[in-house]
Amino acid sequence: MRKALKFTLFTFSFLWMMSCLPQQKELVKKIDKATMQAEVIGKDVQLVDVRTPMEYQEGHIDDAVNFDISNAETFAFQLEGLDKEKPVYVYCKKGARSNKAVEILKTKGFTQIYDYSGGYDDWKKED
Repeated sequence: MRKALKFTLFTFSFLWMMSCLPQQKELVKKIDKATMQAEVIGKDVQLVDVRTPMEYQEGHIDDAVNFDISNAETFAFQLEGLDKEKPVYVYCKKGARSNKAVEILKTKGFTQIYDYSGGYDDWKKED
């Protein structure tokens, strides 16, 4: 009985202490057009368009660089040129490819990832 009480108190104390620790910062944040306009456009940021080169040539957002995610080997190599300690903003046409890029960025150790999930289609829409 006494051991069970000690175990229960220890477990409760441990869980209580763990709940007081700061929560891990979220690595990925979904952003919208307004956030892109306020925090990205005209700023010195790492903005990556993950669409194909043809799509990119037809139009892109601000000073985005084109890292074509459909070519996995080249995409991984291009990511090496980015600073892992600085925010990275990614977008594609509608959101599917940027979601894939986000997962790759996380595995490569990037710590601040912003996914413009509306993509270039949303960007072109009139407000």
